[in-house]
Amino acid sequence: MSTLSLAPAPASRSRIRIPAFGRSFGQGQGLVGLILVVAVVLLGIAAPLLTKYGPLEQIPGANLVGPSSTHWFGTDEVNRDVFTRTLYGIRINLVIVFVSVAIGATIGTALGLLSSLNRWADVAAQRAFDVVLAFPALILAIALAAVIGTGAVTVGIVIIVVEIPAFGRLARASALRIRELPYVESAEVIGAGRWWTLRSHVLPNAAEPLGVQIALALSVAVFVEGAMSFIGIGVQPPSPSLGAIISGSVANLDANSMYAVGPLLVVTALVLGFLLIAQALGHSRRT
Repeated sequence: MSTLSLAPAPASRSRIRIPAFGRSFGQGQGLVGLILVVAVVLLGIAAPLLTKYGPLEQIPGANLVGPSSTHWFGTDEVNRDVFTRTLYGIRINLVIVFVSVAIGATIGTALGLLSSLNRWADVAAQRAFDVVLAFPALILAIALAAVIGTGAVTVGIVIIVVEIPAFGRLARASALRIRELPYVESAEVIGAGRWWTLRSHVLPNAAEPLGVQIALALSVAVFVEGAMSFIGIGVQPPSPSLGAIISGSVANLDANSMYAVGPLLVVTALVLGFLLIAQALGHSRRT
């Protein structure tokens, strides 16, 4: 008489599946970009621990001193430690960049989604975007600085204004494309409203292209902030800013050749890091 074996089947090993969009940070370009950005952010956060000087502290007898174990990047023309000012400049730059891009992305995405619901609103929004895009970022920055003055707030406003059309047009294009998909059209046929469609279908499906645009916007924002401070209409002295430090180094490179190296390396690392992240995210969308 045969017996029926009731032994349980071996349990299969479960695997955690990571979306392709998330895997882009764990390899190749995405990993390199993430390392660069995180390294710069950590340097800014740890500024008080990495230097014994203050960003505005004037060191007696240290006028345009060259690099040494005491002053890694030397000192500037008013006896301040360049390494210290670079670290604290990272803080100011990242606060401006992240806050401004977040506001610009939110406003632009909202305008793009809302304009896709109404023909007249769409026309008005697109013409407004055309006006903003007609001006190069620096020309727009100079015009706004002439009207509202210079400073960190002006830099933030310029970044917000520059980024709104980019996010607005991307959100509009995503909304129009997604609303034409068969399952979205079927949902609207059976009574789904446009607001429900935006919330349930458009926003989730537009998250990936908007993520790529955010990374690109951050790299552009770093450049805009550095350029504005370099020409004197951004963050104003004595506050440390990467662009302002580079600007101050131009006339003093013969005395301290490392004056500009630190802030240039930081700006390069941030721009390159955000661009690599954007490329990795864009590649993950196509695979």
